[in-house]
Amino acid sequence: MQPQQMTIAFVGTGVMGAAMAGHLMDAGYSLRVFNRTKAKAQPLVDRGAAWTDSPGEAAVGADVVITMVGFPADVEECYLGEGGIIERADSSTVLVDMTTSSPSLAEKIAAGASLVQV
Repeated sequence: MQPQQMTIAFVGTGVMGAAMAGHLMDAGYSLRVFNRTKAKAQPLVDRGAAWTDSPGEAAVGADVVITMVGFPADVEECYLGEGGIIERADSSTVLVDMTTSSPSLAEKIAAGASLVQV
């Protein structure tokens, strides 16, 4: 799939996430972004990324969801919380968590995703 045909949701646009998301935009990818502090995502929005109001909203219609958030508890809330990524993503969406976390949390998210066929 060519960059112009793929939509990426990027959740977590702090220091590392903003740089990663910026490189994806430089490569021509369309981004939907969310960050708890909107001001940290604003430079990406100014460059053309679409702002969303939640991790789940970012996932709607995305081909790939990338998360780069602060702590494992944040990862769990983004993916498994009410209205989160797992509930809102399409069955064909690829989920990529870049946060330093634990294998057991990745397994928990995978189990939740399999229940809704994501």
